[in-house]
Amino acid sequence: SGMNLMDIFQKQWSQVCLDATAPQLDKLLGDLTPSTAVLGCVSPYYTQRYGFPESCKVVAFTGDNPGSLAGMRLQEGDLAVSLGTSDTVFLWIQDPKPSIEGHIFCNPVDCSAYMALICFKNGSFTRERIRDEFAGGSWERFSSALRNTPMGNNGNLGVYFDVMEITPPAAGVHRFNAEGQRVSSFEQEVEIRALIEGQFLAKRVHAEKLGYKIIQGTRVLATGGASSNKDILQVLCDVFNAAVYTIDVANSSCLGCAYRALHGLVAETGASFTEMLRNAPEPQLAVRPTPGAKEVYEPLMLRYAALEAQLLKDHQKSLNLLILSVNELQVLLCSGEFL
Repeated sequence: SGMNLMDIFQKQWSQVCLDATAPQLDKLLGDLTPSTAVLGCVSPYYTQRYGFPESCKVVAFTGDNPGSLAGMRLQEGDLAVSLGTSDTVFLWIQDPKPSIEGHIFCNPVDCSAYMALICFKNGSFTRERIRDEFAGGSWERFSSALRNTPMGNNGNLGVYFDVMEITPPAAGVHRFNAEGQRVSSFEQEVEIRALIEGQFLAKRVHAEKLGYKIIQGTRVLATGGASSNKDILQVLCDVFNAAVYTIDVANSSCLGCAYRALHGLVAETGASFTEMLRNAPEPQLAVRPTPGAKEVYEPLMLRYAALEAQLLKDHQKSLNLLILSVNELQVLLCSGEFL
């Protein structure tokens, strides 16, 4: 499904996509296979060269991102947030809504479910820039600012795209006060909370656009460098109104492949991936939602979505004007008026 040639709802190749890509491509690709399928046993080569037993099974492969979902052992309603140079959100969803933003895959451990992946380019570098400019380079002062400012930041919102963002495709730093008016700057502590709230509101807005729903028992699994900061995690927890757990997995994709291999041996019996791994190490509870978080952030999320949509519209308008100017310049050059 990561090839974008598959009809994820019918679990078949999309003939329209195949025809647009190459002639007779379906014959080259072969049939689709569930990721839990056992394809057979290893070849005699591996038995003779490496000593694998002849009965060693081969389970269907998957991609690195679906492998990571398996390695982090997401369950229905869960999401994982990787807070690194770029921030990445993994989602377990039942009713996907495919969009030009983000990616929808078939779920690698449950054939009836789906997973989504969303990437945000402005991650840790932006957090570090704000730390350096507004907290004197100190993470302790940064954390203190989050503790000393209220949920919702008294209505002050910020969008921080230091470089061209992936989700959505826009750039620039934009600040809005409680009345929705643009402002040039915030006070130091307000600036820090505006950044963190804005980043996590964006993640929830775009997750829900793809069909994600917070349900009873939803967990947020946090990993990456910023997941060691409890005050940042508290904002994440409050925005999603769900408990945040931390996971210490150096290579979740490789671990997920090992888990999937184990599950593949018993999948035909009806055993679920979760049941199979019930004795695996559990993530550690980090923070729980602050009372009243839902009442603060649900309306703020709607406001953030509207502001981001307007910024995207303005960005596209500016881009169209730039294209128009370039075209006019080409006309002038071709006409010889600059000679």
